[in-house]
Order: sequence, then structure tokens, then C-alpha cells
Amino acid sequence: MSDGVRCMWMRGGTSKGGYFLEDDLPADSVARDALLLRVMGSPDPRQIDGMGGADPLTSKVAVVRPSQRDDADVDYLFLQVFVDQALVTDAQNCGNILAGVGPFALERGLVQAQGEVTDVRIFMRNTGQVVTARVATPNGRVSYEGDARIDGVPGSGAPIPVTFHDTAGSSCGVLLPTGQVRDVIDGVDVTLIDNGMPVVVMRASDLGIRGDERREELEDNGALRKRLESIRLQAGPLMNLGDVTEKSVPKMTLVSEPRAGGAIATRTFIPHRCHASIGVLGAVSVASAAVLPGSPAAEVAQIPPTGDAGLVLDVEHPTGSMGVTLTLDAAGQPIAAGLLRTARKLFDGQVF
Repeated sequence: MSDGVRCMWMRGGTSKGGYFLEDDLPADSVARDALLLRVMGSPDPRQIDGMGGADPLTSKVAVVRPSQRDDADVDYLFLQVFVDQALVTDAQNCGNILAGVGPFALERGLVQAQGEVTDVRIFMRNTGQVVTARVATPNGRVSYEGDARIDGVPGSGAPIPVTFHDTAGSSCGVLLPTGQVRDVIDGVDVTLIDNGMPVVVMRASDLGIRGDERREELEDNGALRKRLESIRLQAGPLMNLGDVTEKSVPKMTLVSEPRAGGAIATRTFIPHRCHASIGVLGAVSVASAAVLPGSPAAEVAQIPPTGDAGLVLDVEHPTGSMGVTLTLDAAGQPIAAGLLRTARKLFDGQVF
């Protein structure tokens, strides 16, 4: 550690974190996690002695290696480094940090550029799925400049379309782990769903809120947080996740009628702090719940007609919206999803 560890810091989507080659980290997971806690400065609410930004969205890590799979170029392991706990977990995926994996793989020479745009096939080790990220590579080099904009990030960047394949049941085994679109926990109607991210979807009104409150207001609502945690702890075993007391899943999403022309409005706890936006895979799961007849989300959603690009749902969140494209089968079940992200390299060097 005294000599530093090679690392690239990147913004991926609406998150930010450290990107490492697996060979540059300790092979032992305990030693690796101890190092990453020091790198981020955890546990400390300010993360003052590390690179973390005092927020779960900026305390994330991608571990990347060449893939041995025929259907993937690289393997990606996501690690969430808790801010105020000495805890590193691989219990979830992160579709935002995922947006930087393709550029990182190209920057490190794990994948060679192929023309103006390069497809990078990424195996997500956390959940066992393969995604394809399209990265701009004019003149054989990664470009981060472009006109694509995503809510929650100032300015614009090169577009990185990400297509998710076979995400249903990524952590829970099936799209609906209880086999139902509607369950009841503590008297609240919920949909327990996993289409890339385990999420408990509830109507905001059933928890006594409007659904358009500022995140700070919701975080200060102790009664609300207590009810959400009670529901979450009961949902864990029902979703085949076991005891989730010290896990960062499932996410807890409160849904309501859209306010800004989207399909549905959301406020998400991840799981104990209110998200400034919404996670990429969380948005996919919420959008999937919204198209299932009989779900709490479907009752408040305004589903647009299907267009040439498929069914596009704008999922509203505290800082804007996220567009999710769903492909449905003949029975109306989601079978594929796509999103547009951007990423930017912030520094490349050594972290101590």
C-alpha cells in the first residue's frame, strides 16, 4: 500500500468510483476489502481520509479482468464500499458504474478498438448476466466528448448505449420471486421484483407521502424510514436474499403519478438513504413492475404506446428522469432492456 495501487477514477452514469484491474488488487478478498476501505476513507461520514465523496453514489468500485467466456470480453465485479460502516459488499450490481467498464477495458488494453464505435461485451460477475456497451472510439481511442445528456450529470458526453440481456432474476432467481405481482407486507401492497436489481416497489401514498418530496425531507422522516426497513427485512427472505440486515439490497422504491411527462415518478432508498436519482438497474426493475397488470406501480403509471424503438418508459426521479427501453414477449413480460449512459475518465494513476 505504501507504493500505491494502480487505479482509474471515473464517473459512470450518475455514480463515481475507482476502477481496478483485478491483478492490481490483493487476491484475498478480506485483504482486498480492507484496502478498499482505506482507499475510500471508510468508515467515516465524511470519508475525509480517502477518495470517497461521503455518499453511497461516490463510494463504489469496479474490479475488471479479461474474460474466459466465449460470450464476453471482460468480467466486471461491482463492490459497494459503505460510507459509515467498515463494510464492502458484492450483493448487488451497479448499472451506472457499469457505464465506465467499457471505456476502462479499452483504456487498459483488455479490448482493442474496432472502428469508430466498439462493442464491449461485459459479464457481470455479481449477477451472472452479459451486457453490451457501445463505446465511441474514433481514431482507435476512447472519446468521452459528445452531445449525450443524462439527468443528474451536468454537461454532456459521448453516448454509451447499454443493452442488458437476460436480467430477470439476476439476484433472486426469477423476475417475481414470490410468483405474484402483488404481495402485502405490514399492510402495504408491494411488488417484489428483480429485473437486474432486487427492488421492493410500493405506492408512495400507502406510506403517507406524496412521492415528489425532496430527498432530504424523506431522509429526515424517521417514521418513514422505520417502516421501510421493517418491510425490507421481511422482503429479503421472500426474495430469496436471506437475511438482508447488513445487505444493500433490496432497494426500496416509492412510486407515484408522473409529474414531468414521464411514465412514473420514483423516490428510492438504497436502502437507508434516499437516492439522488435512481440506479440504472433499479430503473429497469421499476419500469418492469409498471408494465405488469395488477402491480402497485401499474396503478399509478402512465404507459406510452410502443414505438419503433420498443416500449420507452421515462422513470422520473429527484433530479430528472431515466429512459428505459423494454422489449416484451407475447405475454407482456419484459425480456430485454436498454439504457443510454455516459462516462468520463477523471484521473489515472496510483491511489494510496
